Amino acid sequence: MIELTVAQVAEIVGGTLADIAPEDAAQRRVTGTVEFDSRAVGPGGLFLALPGARSDGHDHATGAVEAGAVAVLAARPVGVPAIVVAPHQAEDGRAGVLEHDTDGSGAAVLAALAKLAAAVAADLVAGGLTIIGITGSSGKTSTKDLVAAVLAPLGEVVAPPGSFNNELGHPWTVLRATRETDYLILEMSARHPGNIAALAQIAPPAIGVVLNVGTAHLGEFGSREAIARTKGELPQAVPQSGAVILNADDPAVAAMAERTAARVIRVSRSASTDAGPSDVWAQGVSLDELARPRFTLHANGTQAEVQLGVYGDHQVTNALCASAVALQCGASVERVADALAAAGPVSRHRMHVTTRADGVTVIDDAYNANPDSMRAGLQALAWIAHRGQQSGAVPRRSWAVLGEMAELGDDAITEHDRVGRLAVRLDVSRLVVVGMGRSMSAMHHGAVMEGSWGASSDRGAVTVADSDAALALLRAEVQPGDVVLVKASNSAGLGALAEALRDDREGGEAGRSGSSPSSSADAGERP
Repeated sequence: MIELTVAQVAEIVGGTLADIAPEDAAQRRVTGTVEFDSRAVGPGGLFLALPGARSDGHDHATGAVEAGAVAVLAARPVGVPAIVVAPHQAEDGRAGVLEHDTDGSGAAVLAALAKLAAAVAADLVAGGLTIIGITGSSGKTSTKDLVAAVLAPLGEVVAPPGSFNNELGHPWTVLRATRETDYLILEMSARHPGNIAALAQIAPPAIGVVLNVGTAHLGEFGSREAIARTKGELPQAVPQSGAVILNADDPAVAAMAERTAARVIRVSRSASTDAGPSDVWAQGVSLDELARPRFTLHANGTQAEVQLGVYGDHQVTNALCASAVALQCGASVERVADALAAAGPVSRHRMHVTTRADGVTVIDDAYNANPDSMRAGLQALAWIAHRGQQSGAVPRRSWAVLGEMAELGDDAITEHDRVGRLAVRLDVSRLVVVGMGRSMSAMHHGAVMEGSWGASSDRGAVTVADSDAALALLRAEVQPGDVVLVKASNSAGLGALAEALRDDREGGEAGRSGSSPSSSADAGERP
């Protein structure tokens, strides 16, 4: 964050000083980071006192100051230097991102955090910072990582770890930027209409990226049309001087060109779509043995060969959107291709592929799941398992270890049934359904009713109670050379299972991905 005195922060957020004299507040400066986890606070930091599932941040204020925080942003005096903002409920009456905010203290601190981030963003933009906002029903985090990779050769980049994309993670990420930052990349999620517009007001994007409009979180929005309207809040927020990058292969996204005054850049897997000619497009897409795409990138009348270091055919669109961002920022097509080739998986539990020493390939995609991303994960599994069929090699045995797709509302049963049937149609050898709820029963039932597995004893579907039972089954039955996909919404908790399975033997081809702190700021389940 840019340096500010405690008095300046108090003025920005409209707070009052507690346990610190005004003259001291005018001298004491925030020179470190803003943190909501007291364990992460360092010298010169500012600590956010927020209510949590296990404890209230106000109770950790003293420890944060002892660790070096110059002040605490709180909803009540805490016995150490603090900026106090009055508790209040969220403006729309909803609990919002902080489920344990029973007295409105969290809403007050979040509102103050948003004001602080907005002031800092405005200051930095005036100094030349470019803000990039990314939204979509799926693929935000993967695309964010690719955008960071292609912009890194152009200047200093700040991007959120994991999926810090909500009312806490978004301003927290903004406040990581400094006067040396050239590009600030922000994921923008939504649980309700108006969420993306509110995030865009905190840090107005000069470049907006819309990836897709899927069927995730229908339980929250009610319809795909409502999701599209909410995603459209991003292009609507980009000024006329900016650029909006739209995935023209998704008709709902392509239609958002009518919602922005900014310049529209269309990306596609073909040279033209129903929306018109493509500005950035891919030709001749193919996949290697681990489902890493290769294609020819076309843009600005030039082309370059691209070999991605990430996994899955769905990453082509993500890479095209990242390419369009970099080109808008001044990169050449050749430079973009080089950066994409060097960009491997970064965020944890998102299409991270590891081949163990015994030949077992683990696809860890356990952080997020919705109908669209589940299909993409299963297709990648099938490709890796059957990659050698054209050359006459025997297909590898494949396992789909799947947990619940959260927040699908009335469509939950139907969508889980479809996933079970798709696993059979893709000739997945074994489906392990993790969980005993109605949705998981529907997934198992769909697979059984599809009925095309045959009578082989090493094929079919099974339901287990939890991740421990799934891990025990896998350890007992997975054989060298098998391919295992682990995928679910984060709430299903299959990330630990994927890590344990991957680490059972020494990893071969790929190591661990980068880690991100676990908190309500990391909201990968939000569309």
